[in-house]
Amino acid sequence: MIKSQNQAESIEIMESSGNVFQDLSIPNAEEYLAKAELARRINAIIDGLGLKKQIDAAKRLGIDQPKISAIRRGQLTGFSLERLISYLNKLDQDVEIIVKAKPPLRKNHGHLQVAFG
Repeated sequence: MIKSQNQAESIEIMESSGNVFQDLSIPNAEEYLAKAELARRINAIIDGLGLKKQIDAAKRLGIDQPKISAIRRGQLTGFSLERLISYLNKLDQDVEIIVKAKPPLRKNHGHLQVAFG
């Protein structure tokens, strides 16, 4: 624990697992992280294209402006992984899904991971 000079209470600091949703014990943490990573990439591409107005990005993706706003703010509960992948395709991105056996030494089930090349 670390105690700040400005605070009377102690603050517990723990190392992250790399998935904040898992650290917060949120069910389906890997799916939440995958969606967040896909949304992050969508936002980066939109920025890179210079689409400064959300309505312009919405037209490019064939959706309405409130959906772009939700993606920009990370409010992803209304979006499936498939839907976010389709937006990446509309932004001229190829998306590859690779299925492979989990390493035999890992005791828990297989997992979902998003990687960018």
